[in-house]
Amino acid sequence: MSVTSEATTNWTGSLTEGSGQIALESSNQGPFEVNWKARSEGSQAVTTPEELIAAAHSSCFSMALSHALAQNGTPPESVETSAAVTFIPGTGITGSHLNVHAVVPGLSAEDFDRIAQEAKSGCPVSAALTGIDITLEATLG
Repeated sequence: MSVTSEATTNWTGSLTEGSGQIALESSNQGPFEVNWKARSEGSQAVTTPEELIAAAHSSCFSMALSHALAQNGTPPESVETSAAVTFIPGTGITGSHLNVHAVVPGLSAEDFDRIAQEAKSGCPVSAALTGIDITLEATLG
């Protein structure tokens, strides 16, 4: 069985002067505003495609890591992951840095690091992002 997820963007105007709104099929949140200025200069009030990719990457990695830890016989109490996706105007998306902190009783830091690295490689969003550098910082609490 396959699952297809959908989002829709309505854009008006040119790239640099225009703006748009993103609607997520599953969400009652939004619409989310998007524009070039936020994408190229940063913003705390307007989203970007990279922020949405970061949300997808951090959630997918958290699921992959949680599953891998459970398969190891050491299910996590908690997993908190942030993803920082870098965009350079004129170049594109250049990387995603995952930063994970997990509480996993009975697991050594060395084993946690190994499992986290494997989860990074096995995460479907990581696989979709193979054209960019993906880095991982993992801490066990």
